[in-house]
Amino acid sequence: MQVLVVDDDEVALEMLNALLEQAGYEVVSAADGREALEILRDTRCRLVITDWEMPGMNGLDLCRAIRSEPLSRYVYTILLTSHDTHEKAAEGLSAGADDYVFKPFHPDELLVRVRTGERILSLETREVAIFTMAKLAESRDPETGRHLERVQDYCRTLAEWFKLNGKGEYRVSSGFVEMLYHTSPLHDIGKVGIPDAILLKPGRLNDREFEIMKRHTTVGADALSAAVEQFPDADFLRMARDIAAAHHERFDGSGYPLGLVGRNIPLAARIVSLADVYDALTSKRVYKSAYGHEISRSIIQEESGAQFDSEIVTAFLETEPEFVNIREQYSEEEVVEVG
Repeated sequence: MQVLVVDDDEVALEMLNALLEQAGYEVVSAADGREALEILRDTRCRLVITDWEMPGMNGLDLCRAIRSEPLSRYVYTILLTSHDTHEKAAEGLSAGADDYVFKPFHPDELLVRVRTGERILSLETREVAIFTMAKLAESRDPETGRHLERVQDYCRTLAEWFKLNGKGEYRVSSGFVEMLYHTSPLHDIGKVGIPDAILLKPGRLNDREFEIMKRHTTVGADALSAAVEQFPDADFLRMARDIAAAHHERFDGSGYPLGLVGRNIPLAARIVSLADVYDALTSKRVYKSAYGHEISRSIIQEESGAQFDSEIVTAFLETEPEFVNIREQYSEEEVVEVG
């Protein structure tokens, strides 16, 4: 990983460079915040160690600039300072620093902080890998367009509503919201195991073909279950498995593959189910036009308590404007407003 070190003290800069290079990092240097910002604009560097006290743009100003700069990736920032008060620490973190190290520091302490930053940044890489896998599966179907992105946003909209308004099982955390956003694209990952003749058929499937298509839920769940066995502490894999397995279950028990009923269906899968169906209704297929929001809303309302959890339908109705905005953001299709 490349690390950008920012300090106007040449001796301190050389010491930090030597420490990091010995630990195996590629190091670039800057003498002040302005130079550092130019380097960040021109490179893919994602981790910065900066001194607080510098002429021109100091470390605090650099942290603020990094957070306001339209960079294409997250930059993890460690602020070095001789200010050893809680008030100063709070000021640094409020400016956008991710971590804070007091001077003088032990070299091993700084390396631990750098490795922590590297580990946190790797989580974002994990999300990119998840989305890439999902897009690979989706790429086999030329009709789906921006399906994954829309479903992600619909799911986050519903989950955010529950975070603020839900009760009991439906009162979800910020962690749930973000995990759902990042794992929902894997709902159809099992379609990689469906023959092209069925997956790409230009029309409705017959009964035999539909039974084969249904297997995408178990194919995806089996693959993700194997990953869970290898990484049992990875909660995101468990959620992804639950979604892949159960996003075609119905609240009344008439869905597939297991015919689960009501709250026996994982909450994440129940949310993805509504988001997925709404996107299917409002998207064009070879056998149907794209329905408008009004028709789609009526269909979803009619299925409240049957196909869909009524609590999730309530969240959908409460967040209609967001759904419409998301659809308009990604869609270039003509829609049918009357059925």
